[in-house]
Amino acid sequence: MARRCELTGKGVQAGNNVSHAHNKSRRRFLPNVQDVRLMSEALGRSFNLKVSAAALRSVEHNGGLDNFLLKARDENLSLQARRVKREVKRAAAA
Repeated sequence: MARRCELTGKGVQAGNNVSHAHNKSRRRFLPNVQDVRLMSEALGRSFNLKVSAAALRSVEHNGGLDNFLLKARDENLSLQARRVKREVKRAAAA
């Protein structure tokens, strides 16, 4: 199960735990990824996506999944999100 946001591409980062004595040990910073069901108004159906909490706020800020996908870059989106974006573009054109 990959810990990667399907809308922003945000993933795991690596870093150090630093003690008071300044000893360093490696650690992982995990993104807050949730399984959510987002509704597409243009298509009239919902999609299950793994989305970070920050991306979920961005979707709400942009006025829904359709607007967010139309503004998003393709290299940040997962394969499923790119397919949904393609369908939304077709529905908007029609």
